[in-house]
Amino acid sequence: MARYIVRFMKGILGENGRHEEICQGLLEVDAETSDGAIEIAKQRFCEQERLPEWSLHADRVDVAETEFPS
Repeated sequence: MARYIVRFMKGILGENGRHEEICQGLLEVDAETSDGAIEIAKQRFCEQERLPEWSLHADRVDVAETEFPS
């Protein structure tokens, strides 16, 4: 199993009128694949934030495999 870092990102309009992205949440997940990590993280994010759907707080999900366990 590999360890992945999954970030939930939200696009916003910054004070200067430029588009910016902020991280709404970050989870470390152990999974067989990156797709599996995304699904696990979506479920955990919803539980953590008490949301029925992750996309209520984020526009997209970024996933990266970690080289070393934290």
